[in-house]
Amino acid sequence: MELGDCMVLKLMLASMAAFATRAAPLVAALPQSKNFVAGAAGEMDMKPSPIEPSWVVAGAPVARLAEHSRGQDDAALTALWDCTAGEFHWHFGWDETVMILEGEVHITTEDGVERLLCAGDVAYFAGGTWATWRIDRYVRKVAFCRKPFPKPLTMAYRLRNLVRQGGAQGIAA
Repeated sequence: MELGDCMVLKLMLASMAAFATRAAPLVAALPQSKNFVAGAAGEMDMKPSPIEPSWVVAGAPVARLAEHSRGQDDAALTALWDCTAGEFHWHFGWDETVMILEGEVHITTEDGVERLLCAGDVAYFAGGTWATWRIDRYVRKVAFCRKPFPKPLTMAYRLRNLVRQGGAQGIAA
């Protein structure tokens, strides 16, 4: 076998290996990274996430959770969550933005605001608040959670922004 034939064979083997890598399941082909996390929602391992029994108002809702990713400082979390029919109060320990992926949920906030959230809707719940969730059949959501900063730290950031911007526009948030 000549040198040129050897190079052609190596290129063919490299191409076959690259094709095999692309054809392999995504989980096996992707390296783990703390800076980037990706995965198909339908392939995430949903685990039981029972609702606090004293929060249940009606029915027997069964909730599940799959953690997608967590910030390196543990102050942020992204997860999938689903739940069967039932009604319950929910306490938001963290700021939480949700996007409904499937189904719907009737929300009543602690200050009386009522809203139906359906697939494609996005909503924000401030940490430290309550809302009543009524699910008639099923709901699935992605949740983006962030631990709120303590008030003194929030004020320090706002003050820093004020100084950096050179005016009162940074304090309004």
